Amino acid sequence: MPPELSLTAEPDPARPPRRRLPRRAVGLVLPVAVLLGIELAAQLGWSGSRALPPPSEVLRTLAGFGGQALGSHVLASTARVAGGFALGSLLALVLGAAVGLSQRVAAWLDPSVQALRAIPSLAWVPLLLLWLGIDETPKLVLIAIGAFFPVYMGVASGFRGVDRKLVEVGRLFGFTPLALVRRVLLPAALPSVLTGLRNGLGLAWMFMVAAELIAASSGLGYLLTDGRETGRADIVLAAILLLALLGQLSDSAMRALERRLLVWRDAFDPSSVH
Repeated sequence: MPPELSLTAEPDPARPPRRRLPRRAVGLVLPVAVLLGIELAAQLGWSGSRALPPPSEVLRTLAGFGGQALGSHVLASTARVAGGFALGSLLALVLGAAVGLSQRVAAWLDPSVQALRAIPSLAWVPLLLLWLGIDETPKLVLIAIGAFFPVYMGVASGFRGVDRKLVEVGRLFGFTPLALVRRVLLPAALPSVLTGLRNGLGLAWMFMVAAELIAASSGLGYLLTDGRETGRADIVLAAILLLALLGQLSDSAMRALERRLLVWRDAFDPSSVH
């Protein structure tokens, strides 16, 4: 009888195991290589420093802002993202759950939400300016709009995708509708809900830039505008670098929350096929 096939190869005792870089270090290889290439090209005079400043010049620009001034821009943008994301995701959780749990609510509400989802972010800016002025309110509302739709889609699809057998088992145990939602539907839909929240947070950072282009006097979007108007590519790249770092930090926090809340899930491990 032929031996059973195995997805994992047995280690060879005669061959020493290969050392692999940690996963976090592997993710840094490509961006570090690109930055080193840009720095080397600038030092050798192969690229114009005005159009594409080297990383060393971008770092000097960040240092030139000063800790307090730079911190105020980062804090302003972070506060807007936090407020807009909280507002949009909270509304999306309520409406998405209602649409996912009720066909009648879905028939009334979902077509309008899907139509609004197709509207580009910048199309909301003139209307928000006319309705809400140029203070903080339109910025928060625009960020909330950006965060709303991915969270809504994740929540609605998560509840709709719950295995019907789980619901039937809950009914056999005599669960009330509220207990059925809390003990069966919500845990089963939680992976999709968390994915929607994670995507919504990413879009909140994107919409924040559009929001700060309205009439902001602080924030990373303001730095982008200032760099564009003064012809300073180093300021633009510095703001982009900060946006990338803040987005990565917030996404890492959401991934940590996801791992903590979904510790019960027996998910597929890609490393098991190697």
